[in-house]
Amino acid sequence: MRIVLRRSRVAGAVALPAVLLGLLLLLVPGTASAAGGLDAASAALKQGKVFVDPAMTGQFSQAQADALTSKIRSADKPIFVAVVPATDQYPSNTVFQDLRTKTGITGVYAIWRGDRFAVRSDRAALATATAQNYAQAAYDSHPGDVNGTLTDFVGNAAPKIKGHGVESSSGIGAAMVIVPLAVLVLAGAGGFLLYRRSAKRKAEQRAAELRQLRTVVDEDITAFGEELERLDFDPGAADADDVQRADYTHALDAYETAKRTMDAAKEPADVKAVTEALEDGRFALATLAARRDGRPLPDRRPPCFFDPRHGPSVRDADWAPAGGAARAVPVCAADGQRLASGLDPAIRTVQTEQGPQPYWNAGPAYGPWAGGYFGGYGSGLLPGLLLGTVLGSVFSGGDAWAASGYQGGYEGGGQEQYEGGDFSGGDFARQDFGGFDSGDFGGGSDFGGGDFGGGDFGGGDFGGGDF
Repeated sequence: MRIVLRRSRVAGAVALPAVLLGLLLLLVPGTASAAGGLDAASAALKQGKVFVDPAMTGQFSQAQADALTSKIRSADKPIFVAVVPATDQYPSNTVFQDLRTKTGITGVYAIWRGDRFAVRSDRAALATATAQNYAQAAYDSHPGDVNGTLTDFVGNAAPKIKGHGVESSSGIGAAMVIVPLAVLVLAGAGGFLLYRRSAKRKAEQRAAELRQLRTVVDEDITAFGEELERLDFDPGAADADDVQRADYTHALDAYETAKRTMDAAKEPADVKAVTEALEDGRFALATLAARRDGRPLPDRRPPCFFDPRHGPSVRDADWAPAGGAARAVPVCAADGQRLASGLDPAIRTVQTEQGPQPYWNAGPAYGPWAGGYFGGYGSGLLPGLLLGTVLGSVFSGGDAWAASGYQGGYEGGGQEQYEGGDFSGGDFARQDFGGFDSGDFGGGSDFGGGDFGGGDFGGGDFGGGDF
């Protein structure tokens, strides 16, 4: 449970709980044993400290560990880092599970063991694909460099991690003795007014984001309607067969569904169903065109990344956003040719307060819009495509995001969600922690021991769960 106290009419009423909370925070232990082993490591992690086994100080000094500890505390995220030797003190097959159990806090666990690096995370803290992307990029940028890899990973992953840091967690845990009192004081001094104010602010923000999206989605619907008008297809013509008529009917139905769904939209998340219908309708048109021309039927591929109005992509091409890393993105034939010729692709821009921006830099409201176009092609597609962009920050990850459309943007997305940083002890489901194989560092394909292994640090499936 986390209580946020803001300056308001109830400031005086909550002053006493705030002071008591501050005093209790002072009781949190500030030092950890310099010895090695799982007990020493978990004791340090519980205090929010980066743990360095004495045997590893030659590769990662205590000063470097202290600097990384300060970085993690400044970020106020549940990130737990340990640098340990490849010995039986830290069993390769169970070191993650052991440290997670002994530490007992929901979060992201990054371990450098010997000469290998791997990361695991609770589902509530960070998604599988996101953690893998950042871990891979950090290790590739600093191969063999413990400090460089860990600092890179923490700096890039922290903004995407959900939850609060250990100091916040420990303080709230100790303060549980005064929580009932604090709740009563807040309720008696105006908690209901704060709730109403927050609810009104969220509703206004949802309405503003929906208005912003409506303009863009109406443009998409209009563009698709114009495609249907230009089609020049007569279902009653002698050369039209049943399968062509079925494709045409499918496209018409998608167009009507998109219009009807957008008219009924009440919040940004509703837009996902609209763009899903448009994506489906455009594929039906591409299939119809292939049948009429006598060409092979197209494979079901994501829309063109640069502008879904371009229709289904035909291949993947390497591309990097300004200041970002290169990644393979699905492209239409025209944009693929532009990239091959050294030209800029035809990027979909939308209006923002800062002027026209690519949709991926226009804010979290575009999460459900992009999810409808790309969310049906695997949970890892969008996080990888949007890594390092503004829109990438709205993802809580994987299938959960694709299913719900929008998790973030307006103070929680309208629904309370369990986040990292809370104490759970050993009470966590194995499939909810990790995503790498059960061999941890024993599989031979974690960072430092071989190639990336298709996204796993080991040779098998850890149980199918997200981080």
